[in-house]
Amino acid sequence: MALIDVVQFEGNDRDFVWKFPSDNLRFGSQLVVKPAQVAFFVYRGRICDCVEEGSITLHTGNIPLLTDLTSLPFGGDSPFPAEVWFVNLISKLDNKWGTQRPIQLEDPKYGLVVPVRAFGQFGFRIAEPRKFLEQIAGATNVFTADQVIDYFRGVILQSVSVNLGRAFVTQKISILEAFAHLDELATQCSEMIRSEFAHFGVELVNFFFHSINIPDDDASYKRLKVLKEKAAELSVLGRDVYQFDRSMDVLKTAAANEGSSAGLIQAGFGLAVGAGIGQQMAHMVTALPPQTTSDSGYYLVESDVATGPHKRSQLERMALDGRINATTLVWKQGMSCWQPASVVQQLEGLPFLSSEPPPHSRTTS
Repeated sequence: MALIDVVQFEGNDRDFVWKFPSDNLRFGSQLVVKPAQVAFFVYRGRICDCVEEGSITLHTGNIPLLTDLTSLPFGGDSPFPAEVWFVNLISKLDNKWGTQRPIQLEDPKYGLVVPVRAFGQFGFRIAEPRKFLEQIAGATNVFTADQVIDYFRGVILQSVSVNLGRAFVTQKISILEAFAHLDELATQCSEMIRSEFAHFGVELVNFFFHSINIPDDDASYKRLKVLKEKAAELSVLGRDVYQFDRSMDVLKTAAANEGSSAGLIQAGFGLAVGAGIGQQMAHMVTALPPQTTSDSGYYLVESDVATGPHKRSQLERMALDGRINATTLVWKQGMSCWQPASVVQQLEGLPFLSSEPPPHSRTTS
């Protein structure tokens, strides 16, 4: 085998550890170590001398430990067996990471367990090349950036899982709001990852989240969106109005079903609980007659309480008594929603819709 005159790195920018392909060296050969590299002499599995950036001529003076181990004569030009390993010190910043399978987490605001996915990017560099060579590279001739990523993938995903779960539980961050906390979550993950990397001589340069999401076609995600919309509606309307509105829906559905009054009474108690007016509603619903015809009369909202059904003649008396007016909400079977009395066509001609005041309130001459 021919003697080697020049020893230098011949890998590519994705090779973080590269072994020179020959161990047939001799004194007098040139060792070239390029910027952001370091070279190690290895003899029988033991790391000996280290040479940093520059070009040197090999002699016993600059590889003293190797000389002692191999008992090389001073100034000799005979070949000697030794491996030369190069470690690349450049920063590799464009490394993608992502959860291969969704992480099952409970949303703290809505109480649903949903499958969460996370994706991002990180950068690293070899900060302690000797430690990295000893603990990770092993006997492989080339150790690439992809192998580094694969080696630490478990560390990254464990950190993401732990910190996401911790953030959702302790900080009450909803999964639907996680995008607003990406920087904060990345900082928390970085601390754990940086500590693990340091054990192997690797420095974490940066760590980012690109997204935290739930698969769009997942049933729990659809349910979560519905709950968020309901919560937003509650926030806008206020709790009392929201519960009253929901109870009106229950009452309307029950009243649309023919049969005995039991269904309507049940709906009435639901309304009472929802709107916080249980005692008033309980007295009202016990007086409700059975629903025997399709024309079940009119329901009114009086002082935030639903009453009815009322016949048209009853509405006329209530209007004369001042209990209802043009803005009173009215509903009956067949109507799609509650409406002010003034827009209900069937109620045209009632006293409160007339341009003249009721008889008992007219001014006498």
